[in-house]
Amino acid sequence: MRWWVLLLAISFVSLPSTHVVASQQAVAIDYLHGESGLTGIRLAYRPYQTQIATFEWLGEFDVYWEASVNLGEFGQDNQHETNYAIVLSPMFSKQFDSSYGKYPLKWEFGIGVSLITDTRFAVKNIGSHYQFEDRLGLILEFGEQLAKSLAVRYMHYSNGGLNDDNTGLYFLRLTYAREC
Repeated sequence: MRWWVLLLAISFVSLPSTHVVASQQAVAIDYLHGESGLTGIRLAYRPYQTQIATFEWLGEFDVYWEASVNLGEFGQDNQHETNYAIVLSPMFSKQFDSSYGKYPLKWEFGIGVSLITDTRFAVKNIGSHYQFEDRLGLILEFGEQLAKSLAVRYMHYSNGGLNDDNTGLYFLRLTYAREC
């Protein structure tokens, strides 16, 4: 059993004993930069955010859901490949420090599911339209009521062995998010 399945199960089991954070919704835009010159844009909506405090050994941490549409391109301007993905991800984050004593610094991780329009992308056969999207990131919250954030994230796409072709794709992301 993968560790992320356990985390996803914990998030569902824990939700009744959580409290909702004042601002529940946010939107985000990302710039994606991947291997071999692959670039893209990601538009995301976060409809739900909560804080879990039921595990003494973990302390409080945030959980939010994110639905996104990703557009990626690879190749020269007059001869390139374009691929789209629809993604749903549960995300977990925890504050580990603060900047200037008032702007939270957080780490984040999550694994979501995605549907990609083409199984061949960036000169790779990724094997399946269905992919898992693994993410690790660092977030800085700022602004009035900490309603904005900047993040740097590492993202990996893999079909998790659903197909014999499982080369994977890697991205670095720069994200700006704002509560709405």
